[in-house]
Amino acid sequence: MDIVLLVLGLAGLWFGTEVTIKGAVSIARRYGVSEFVIGVVVLSIGSDLPELSIAIDAGLKNLAGGNYSDVVVGSALGSSLGQIGFVLGLVGLLSYLTLPLGVVYRHGSTLLGSLALVALFGFDGTVTFTEGAALLLVYGIYLVALLNEVNVGSAIEQAGELRVRRALLYLAVGLAIVVGSAELTVSSAVEVARMLGLSESLVAVLLIGLGSSLPELSISIAAVSKGHHRLSVGNLIGSNVFDTLVPIGAAAVIAPLSFDEGMLRFETPYLFFVTAVTMFFFVHKRGIQRWEAAVILALYCAYVLIKLAGSFV
Repeated sequence: MDIVLLVLGLAGLWFGTEVTIKGAVSIARRYGVSEFVIGVVVLSIGSDLPELSIAIDAGLKNLAGGNYSDVVVGSALGSSLGQIGFVLGLVGLLSYLTLPLGVVYRHGSTLLGSLALVALFGFDGTVTFTEGAALLLVYGIYLVALLNEVNVGSAIEQAGELRVRRALLYLAVGLAIVVGSAELTVSSAVEVARMLGLSESLVAVLLIGLGSSLPELSISIAAVSKGHHRLSVGNLIGSNVFDTLVPIGAAAVIAPLSFDEGMLRFETPYLFFVTAVTMFFFVHKRGIQRWEAAVILALYCAYVLIKLAGSFV
């Protein structure tokens, strides 16, 4: 039964991404909004709703006296690392990814600054209400600044494009299918792995860690395969800014969030390093070529190997 659910989950991911990309591209073309902006604002937030719901749930449990802080911080950092390392690296192997230098500088500095801010707030071992609110405020400012750059006029009819309401419906339904299918795929894959006798550590690092990035992975690969490269990159960069600031900020606003020292010393600087390397590649040759994508993917694989080796010590 779990194998059947796994197949259904993968089929749902494929179908959901097809519908999502169709809706997103139609909206971008109708309103003259860049595909990158659609990826950063719409797709990234939609695909990250599971991480936000996990953070809110964990924050409420912390408020009731529990200790689920590691779930929030680990999910946020792990998902970000999976997206910038595994997903972007894999997508870069499939296609040459480019961005204008101005976009790289603005969004890259925001992403690196967000990571530095999270590390600063977590340095004393606790993210307080005030610090959580500050993280949410930073994301709000980032979103407003991004939207202010967009000149949206009236809808423009173009042959072959979906009507606005239908495009929005496609986008909403597609995202819902992608998120739901990702949850089904991860849960069934974990059960299949355990049925095959794989270790708990292997399941946790490979299946659950990568599973949280399945929506971004499926959307990005589908976008690249259809020639919408910047929609893919925007989705990944927007998701990482969101994951860095919003889940941790939302949980901390509900109840003080403890920040594990191990994550502060390893995951946070490693994520900063991988992100900085990725942004350097974008700037160095105005894009990420296949060998550079291979380097990024190798950095993620090295992280997985380090975590696996640590689990057996």
